[in-house]
Amino acid sequence: DIQIGKTVTIRNKTDGDDPVSYMIVGSTEANPGEKKISNESPVGKAVLDKKKGDTVEVNTPAGLYKYEIIKVA
Repeated sequence: DIQIGKTVTIRNKTDGDDPVSYMIVGSTEANPGEKKISNESPVGKAVLDKKKGDTVEVNTPAGLYKYEIIKVA
């Protein structure tokens, strides 16, 4: 299961973008430029406690996105 400290690779199924990897960190360590996202961010919240192969929905100001979790490290 995905927890703080894990690196998750997700693919945006809505737009078909290339996969992107993020480390899930606490809010004080978050730095999107370094691919570190907070566990309190929309994507961070959505992937917590999920596992490889799961699809999550993330509601953002730009609309609803679906992400497939393709790797957890």
